[in-house]
Amino acid sequence: MPDEFVLEAGELSQIDRQGKGSARDVFRCSGCTLPECQGPSGCGQMQWRHTPGGYLREILTARVYDVAIESPLEKAERLSEGIENDIYLKREDLQPVFSFKLRGAYNKMANLTPEQRANGVICSSAGNHAQGVALAAKRLGCDAVICMPLTTPEIKVKAVKRLGGTVELVGETYSETQTHAQERAKREGRAFVAPYDDPYTIAGQGTIGTEILRQCPSKDLDKLHAIFVAIGGGGIIAGIGAYVKALRPDIKIIGVEPTGANAMAISLARGERVTLSKVDAFADGVAVKEVGSETFRLCRGLVDGIVLVDNGAISAAVKDVYEETRSILEPAGAVAVAGARAYLKHHNIKGCAVVAVTSGANMNFDRLRLVSELANVGARREAMLTTSIPEVPGAFKDFIATALNGTDIQVTELKYRYSAGQEAHVLYSVGIRQQAELSALIQRLGAKNFSTLDISAIEAAQVHLRHLVGGRARSYMGELPHERIFQVEFPERPGALRRFLEVISPAWNVTLFHYRETGNRTSTVLVGLQVAPAEQAGFGAAQAELAGDFTFTELSGTAREVFNRFIQ
Repeated sequence: MPDEFVLEAGELSQIDRQGKGSARDVFRCSGCTLPECQGPSGCGQMQWRHTPGGYLREILTARVYDVAIESPLEKAERLSEGIENDIYLKREDLQPVFSFKLRGAYNKMANLTPEQRANGVICSSAGNHAQGVALAAKRLGCDAVICMPLTTPEIKVKAVKRLGGTVELVGETYSETQTHAQERAKREGRAFVAPYDDPYTIAGQGTIGTEILRQCPSKDLDKLHAIFVAIGGGGIIAGIGAYVKALRPDIKIIGVEPTGANAMAISLARGERVTLSKVDAFADGVAVKEVGSETFRLCRGLVDGIVLVDNGAISAAVKDVYEETRSILEPAGAVAVAGARAYLKHHNIKGCAVVAVTSGANMNFDRLRLVSELANVGARREAMLTTSIPEVPGAFKDFIATALNGTDIQVTELKYRYSAGQEAHVLYSVGIRQQAELSALIQRLGAKNFSTLDISAIEAAQVHLRHLVGGRARSYMGELPHERIFQVEFPERPGALRRFLEVISPAWNVTLFHYRETGNRTSTVLVGLQVAPAEQAGFGAAQAELAGDFTFTELSGTAREVFNRFIQ
């Protein structure tokens, strides 16, 4: 299980380089039955992989630039300033298929014999490898079948079809899809193009390492401390490591994995490949249950350690790179950036240069919402809290006044619903610049007997709880009397919430409050207020007083009927 192997944020994992491993850790090509390949050293047709300089030679002669570009190595100025180190981004997200995968796929297929290419190729993939194989086949003029799981998003299926690949949707899981592809390869005599566990694929990815050392400015090349690379099956880090360690063994090669998909970290720590029982698919491009046999062998000798990052840190890295480049990486593409930040902070490293490979940008648009929700908390720029307050008129206003207390703390989310008990619970988020601000806020609230809990580390709260606050409200007498529901347009500026409550509370009891920062100049807040008919004149005067900045729109008709189904 992934969660059985735990590291602190930024901590470097240990590697067992002495263990003997097992027979299943020996590399053989998919479906190979050649007698010379069944021995203890595995594949007998690519013995160069065991010879000194074997991978170095194959990387230097790899045929990738028929399809790939030499991606830029860009200094991330804002990131560098924030972490007090020079951080360079190796922009593999700018490749023609928005991922590094075409390098290895093309090099593998270019090294097939003419007869093998004439028989066609086949692969199994739900994403970037599929597009790499399809593009390589198009350039090499061979037929390609791309087997994809039935659950593959339509956008990825269409991308492969546009590149000329024949898509076969098969299997509920990736394992089922891969098994089918390998069986079809045997049946039809097609070459199976592995996504990572093949020496030629690894050599193709290794060309990234040649570019990094060539492109890094001389002033930073001498102090280049580490290259951070995301790990799924291990192909890209094995290739980069094989080249860089041959020329600059002093440069650390550090792998980065999600905490919920840490197959390489566990395998290297145990000295043999492990198969995870489950993986977290948030960073789906690196979510594998088992790493490759050849990549495992190379990583045991070349990698300096693994850093683990959670989904919040990955999301924060997506945001960091967007703010730096205006490009949106997929979660797997930002994993290396998250790892670099965590490692440098954990080890208190200053004044060095590091490289992070931004490996892909095939982001599903629908996932942006979740990434955005996790990003600020993951970067420790936002904290999510819950506070218990007395369920009496005016308590909500007192809570806000105590929390802000003359500070410039920005409330980015606020959700409350009337409770029939003696206390109610408020869920809210605040923007923070440093941990001391958060500690002071919690202490202020505690001094006023507002019990407060920091729930920032609970991912389920970020993903689910914030959408569950609310629901039906009851008083001891039954339904809340005279409750009216408004959409109120708020200006997004400091002090707006306090001014609103100073006019409204406690004259009218606040029964519902739902707000989330939108990034616009104004945001619409859902507010419930108890306004008796006899109080309408006074309430109208309060609305007029706020009219310059706040616009009230009461829910009525069908809209109110629908809301009543859930809140009354």
